Amino acid sequence: MTGLDRFVFSFLNADVAARYWQSIAEGFLVTTYLGLAVIVAGIPLGLLLAALRSFRIRPMSALIVVFADIFRALPPLMVIIILFFAFPYIDLSMSAFTATWAALTLVLAAFAEEVFWAGILAVPAGQQEAARSLGLRHWQGLGLVVLPQAVRIAIPPLTNRAIAITKGTALGSVVALHEILNQASSGASESGNATPMMLGALAYLILFIPFVGFGRWAETRFAWKR
Repeated sequence: MTGLDRFVFSFLNADVAARYWQSIAEGFLVTTYLGLAVIVAGIPLGLLLAALRSFRIRPMSALIVVFADIFRALPPLMVIIILFFAFPYIDLSMSAFTATWAALTLVLAAFAEEVFWAGILAVPAGQQEAARSLGLRHWQGLGLVVLPQAVRIAIPPLTNRAIAITKGTALGSVVALHEILNQASSGASESGNATPMMLGALAYLILFIPFVGFGRWAETRFAWKR
């Protein structure tokens, strides 16, 4: 058996692929659902926190800054482990899916808050002053004038950050979440062959290449032009 034959047998084995592609597909669905759930919850939460911070109420702003700093500093894996293994001791048990979703959502919200806050600060102060001169209250000027511009500024860096964090769905395998990596590694261990891992890699490419393409498009489409 040549080196190429051994490679094909170990990594591209058609018989093994036929046995495990269904489990990889199931993991693909779990990963897709989880990634979308993280984005749908994390980005709006980050925007809400940035908007609240713009009111510059010191105790509230301080809490938001502490939240953002903590969850940007903590590795997502550690947050997942704390939620899944530690919280049951205080009667807050959660499933592997919920723990992974909550952890990644909090991490994404922390980064999104900082990105949106930077976008808010980038909007010239004169815009808010002009809104007030027209009789708009702070929250009205924020919603109608500042945030639309801040969101446009924030889209390119936020898209890249969201992609990076949603790829963390693979960390759910640590708490036995049946996502792509868990299914692929289980198949590889059971079969003694690396082909399920190759199927998992292909599944990740199918899932995230469109996200990466969207990120590249967003960088160009929403680039801020002064």
